[in-house]
Amino acid sequence: MGSVAYSEWKFCGLNLWQQVLVGMILGVVLGLVLGENAASLKVLGVIFFKLIKMVVAPLIFFALISGITSLTEAHHFKAIVIKGTFGYLMTAIIAVSMGLALGTIFKPGVGVAPPPSSVDSTISPMPSAGTPPSVGDFLMQLIPSNIIHAMAEDMYLQIVVFAIFTGIVMNNIRGNTAGIKELNAELCHVTFKMIEWVVRVAPLAVFGFIAAMVGTTGLEVLWSLLRLVVLVVGACVLQYFFFGLLIWVFARMSPLPFYRKMITTQLMAFSTSSSKATLTTAMRELQDRMGVSISSSNFMMPLGACINMDGTAIYLGIVSVFFAQMYGINLEMTDYFMLLLTCTLGSIGAAGIPSGSIIFMGMVLTSVGIPMEGVAMILGIDRVLDMFRTTVNITGDAAITLIVDKTENSLDTELYHSKL
Repeated sequence: MGSVAYSEWKFCGLNLWQQVLVGMILGVVLGLVLGENAASLKVLGVIFFKLIKMVVAPLIFFALISGITSLTEAHHFKAIVIKGTFGYLMTAIIAVSMGLALGTIFKPGVGVAPPPSSVDSTISPMPSAGTPPSVGDFLMQLIPSNIIHAMAEDMYLQIVVFAIFTGIVMNNIRGNTAGIKELNAELCHVTFKMIEWVVRVAPLAVFGFIAAMVGTTGLEVLWSLLRLVVLVVGACVLQYFFFGLLIWVFARMSPLPFYRKMITTQLMAFSTSSSKATLTTAMRELQDRMGVSISSSNFMMPLGACINMDGTAIYLGIVSVFFAQMYGINLEMTDYFMLLLTCTLGSIGAAGIPSGSIIFMGMVLTSVGIPMEGVAMILGIDRVLDMFRTTVNITGDAAITLIVDKTENSLDTELYHSKL
């Protein structure tokens, strides 16, 4: 990776994360001033995320292979895969359970008027990306029939499966793959550098997106759904500190250095609402500031960015209960079990898909007979809540990576506890 950290990039004396925050504030102000005329500024954000999408597929592919092939011991790789996958899955299940519990206790949907039986044509339509797959179809679609097509269509889970398979095969014939391994390492370095260059324009992207959102929807939409917003944010905060508890229990270390050294990554995630755009920032801070090994970071973080979305899991859990309450539907224990399953799968499937939480919400709601028409109501707040969800997502990826690296005795604990 490059020699200049994101936090050291200066413009007008401001670090990158400070530039992003300034972009957010200016976006809100200009959106309120220009109103719907600010919609044209969305193009700045669209360009940024198209640049991210251009690079993220090869980044995930090369980084995963690099992480796998750098694990010289087969049992070490298996341990990381098992621990990492188990950790990601358990935190997702806990996140969904928290969302369902908080939604049931605080009842954010009680007293909210449901929309008409058919969505009014004046309401912005739901993002279209095809019908969410069934559980069986989802599992079968993990295996790519054509990896080139998977990369072209941003099918990140399929890319992960193929990259892991490729890395395992390369490890099994290690003596004959030295040249390929070296080439992959160089390509990984190039893609990291490309992402670094793209992220430099994040302040402009945030400015354009926020200005367009505030200008077209205003701030009024937040008031009618205030309880839902507060509950989702509160749940994200609980999950955020839950990661610290995991570090304390399983890594047997104080989580304070983790929180202190992850601030730049978390602010980047909050501002851009993109785990992919924040990925290299997180990997850099884990390696350079917290002492996480390159092999664990290069494998675990891209994997987590593709399958571990704890913030999205919380969101799906709370919103599903919200809609059930809004429509007056009483949920039984079997319904809660089905929601636990579909929200967990939905959080995995939504990773890397634009508006993925909205798309997979259809699968979640229909699994327990909740009408889908109400989804259009929350589109106005989805972008705001996405900032909190993304922060939780990337923090969870980093926390599990740190814990796994510590349990494998690969963590530089002296660097972890050192001051910034």
